[in-house]
Amino acid sequence: MRTRRPANVEPARRLLRSHRRYRPQRAAANNRGNSSAHTFLPLYVFCGKQLLVSYLRPSRIDGAKHAWAILSLLVKRLRQTWPKVRIVLRADSGFCRWKMLRWCERHRVDYLVGIARNDRLAAQAKAFIEKAEQHFQQTGRKQRRFHEMYYAAGTWNKRRRIIVKAEHTAQGSNPRYLVTNLKAQPKYLYDQLYCARGEAENRIKEQQLDLFADRTSCHAWWPNQFRLLLSSLAYTLLEALRRLGLNGTELANAYVGTIRLKLLKIGAVITRNTRRIRFLLSSAYPYQELFVQVTAKLQPT
Repeated sequence: MRTRRPANVEPARRLLRSHRRYRPQRAAANNRGNSSAHTFLPLYVFCGKQLLVSYLRPSRIDGAKHAWAILSLLVKRLRQTWPKVRIVLRADSGFCRWKMLRWCERHRVDYLVGIARNDRLAAQAKAFIEKAEQHFQQTGRKQRRFHEMYYAAGTWNKRRRIIVKAEHTAQGSNPRYLVTNLKAQPKYLYDQLYCARGEAENRIKEQQLDLFADRTSCHAWWPNQFRLLLSSLAYTLLEALRRLGLNGTELANAYVGTIRLKLLKIGAVITRNTRRIRFLLSSAYPYQELFVQVTAKLQPT
């Protein structure tokens, strides 16, 4: 049965998503056998498919470092253009810092953030977890139940709402926890909002795998950051091509690697005279109609 969207929660018009990369990128300041080689920890922020931030940080820092400052700058800039826009921060547990949550509450920013498992959380959610296990033992089928509770770590300034996903399978218990100030039902928040992080993961893969954002082989930070910005610019251009030129076509949801392969990495003869530049494509090119359609859409009006 499909869960209805609660009436008191509107879809977020701007959804910010921070991401911590778990495999730091290595620079070539030293060879790979040298333990003093530099590594980097990129920070990405997306709004849907739109890339807002790509920032290269040293890997020997807290995974949430600089995230608060970047969030503050983004919120300020977004509200300069859209004063009444609703902003939702969605992030994994690496960004769960109570001072950042407090800042969000003070600046009208909703948040839905993962929180790492710990003994106190497990003890408080014990009844939910055991109930899921009991139903699994009775039915032999995967159990996935959602609950809510209130919790505060020792350093927090107050108790906050925690969403509990009590899951039990043949592999055992697999609980997950979120902290949020949203008022919707737990299942909706987890399945419809938080799990949509997977789509942002795909966007990061596009940059890393198709646009070479992981090439950080220079000796210093600035050249590597510039490389990341070039990769981000390439992603922005291709995402705009996908959104504006490929809308309604067979490549409307294609990865940027597929777009490069089918629309950009094609052989052509270029001729130029005083009046025009001509691209002569092969008559065997299989996407001629699509190419013409896209170029027509991108013509200035």
